[in-house]
Amino acid sequence: MKKTFLAITLAASLGLAACSNSGKEVVATSNLGDITQDEFYKEMKDIAGKQLLQQIMVEKILNDKYKVTKEEIEKEFTSIKEEAGEQFETILAQNSLTEEGLKENIRVNLLSQKALADMEVSDEDVQKYYDQASQELKARHILVKDKKTAEDAIKRIKDGEDFAKVAEELSTDPGSAAKGGDLDWFSAGTMVKEFNDAAYALELNTLSEPVKSQFGYHVIEVTEKRAKKDYGTFEEKKDEIRESLKAQYSMDDVVAKLFKDAKVEVKDADLKDAFDKFSTK
Repeated sequence: MKKTFLAITLAASLGLAACSNSGKEVVATSNLGDITQDEFYKEMKDIAGKQLLQQIMVEKILNDKYKVTKEEIEKEFTSIKEEAGEQFETILAQNSLTEEGLKENIRVNLLSQKALADMEVSDEDVQKYYDQASQELKARHILVKDKKTAEDAIKRIKDGEDFAKVAEELSTDPGSAAKGGDLDWFSAGTMVKEFNDAAYALELNTLSEPVKSQFGYHVIEVTEKRAKKDYGTFEEKKDEIRESLKAQYSMDDVVAKLFKDAKVEVKDADLKDAFDKFSTK
């Protein structure tokens, strides 16, 4: 099946109906008592509130900014149905979907695709990519578990201790510690992003500030730089780079931009950080 089938759940549509009129009105009754809209909202918020709020807001913004025609939805629906063949009804049932529910998912997914296609890559990002990709670096680093240890390592080196000896003593990177932190030559994209960006921004023979990554805190020193052989000029590479960067955009990147433009603000204190992960994009 195409990813369209599962890309967007019905939670957004259900959430809009459930959250639009919360209060004392009864949602369900039983001989054990009633469930009010307030109770239902609280329970729903506890279970999936942040994710649901994200979906609802994304759909609201996409609906305002982009349009999808019935013809586009029907074309995608027909393609999915033909691909599923005799399993179509079974797959609908497995995903608790009706045909109309699937079409709504398709509609939101098509809106998302249009938003992705609308993303632009800045000239600055193209230049930054070229500057990194056209060069190779030779560097060494010290990897430690916490920021304070990294700061202590920097102080020791600045006070005159040998980088290699400090690396051998402190670094938790088994591949480089025994070599005094030496990483040899590497190209852009070889290291994790935080390390990569920090290293390429450094002047030669200058210590970085502590750089946090998924592995811990790095102290980095770039000892040599050289042009990457036969990489090409900026004019030759800029269009290719722009397309490559555009292809790397995800829906998280789209959502971050849309939320920023829409000036989204959460009023419910319990859901205050629902959009925090997009604010760092």
